Amino acid sequence: MGRSVKDGFEVKLLTLPISKIAPQRELPLSTRSSTTYKQISASVKEVGLVQALIVFPQGEQYLLLDGHLRLDVISQLGWTEVECIIATDDEAYTYNKRVNHLPPVAQHYMLRKALSKGLTEERLAKALDVDINRIRRNTTMLEGICSEAIEILKDKDLPASGFAILRKMKPFRQIEAAEHMVASAKYTCSFAQALLAMTPPELLVDSPHNRKIKDKPPEIDALLREEKESIVRDLKTAEASYGTDILALTVSCGYLQRVLQNRRIEKHLEKHFPEILHTLRLLIAEVKPSASEAVAS
Repeated sequence: MGRSVKDGFEVKLLTLPISKIAPQRELPLSTRSSTTYKQISASVKEVGLVQALIVFPQGEQYLLLDGHLRLDVISQLGWTEVECIIATDDEAYTYNKRVNHLPPVAQHYMLRKALSKGLTEERLAKALDVDINRIRRNTTMLEGICSEAIEILKDKDLPASGFAILRKMKPFRQIEAAEHMVASAKYTCSFAQALLAMTPPELLVDSPHNRKIKDKPPEIDALLREEKESIVRDLKTAEASYGTDILALTVSCGYLQRVLQNRRIEKHLEKHFPEILHTLRLLIAEVKPSASEAVAS
């Protein structure tokens, strides 16, 4: 029987006086002027505290494990008590390691969901302390983007302006561009712009005749250089192993040919696995002349 897994926190929320919550660190004075702090403050003022604090019982006090910014915000707003999650161990890493920033695609879906429930763009902008135009850009971010490209980029940090660049490409090229971004681990607008500049005219949404000719971004040269170096590396690797691969393939096909000369095996494959048998015959026929040419060269 496997060991039972201990819960990391109690199921129920507990309302605690703020005076009994002990922070583990003091926040610098500059924190209150940061963008993150202002966004949390605006959100709390507009919709209340969304994420509960996490605390650990310590005598008559409660040690704060997660939520130092939120605690300071509600203290500044004059709150006297707050709902908390009670942890069963005092290891802050247990909770902090699970804190992830939402990628832009997830933010888009959350904003769309909030709007569908009746919240206005103005209220969302006020709650998040951002410009209303940013809310509008994020809520329309995926319009004109194919589902395959969205799936590839759903957990990546490509901003709304990057999706606006992808929108200028046709679906097939959007997928290619998304794959390039993942392979290169680059999700910047400048990289997206470089991919756009390298896109063939037939894969663009707008006619190239209607577009203004711009200077080639330096990112294009860097991208082409990386692609060239990658191709050269792959070619050298293939050249180094070509002879060994051909020998292994020739020996394997010779063995398969001898196996198929056994009528019982051949009949069994014809009856139960005709497609596999057909593929093996094609492979044997293909390898014989190729191997002879390789040996001759």
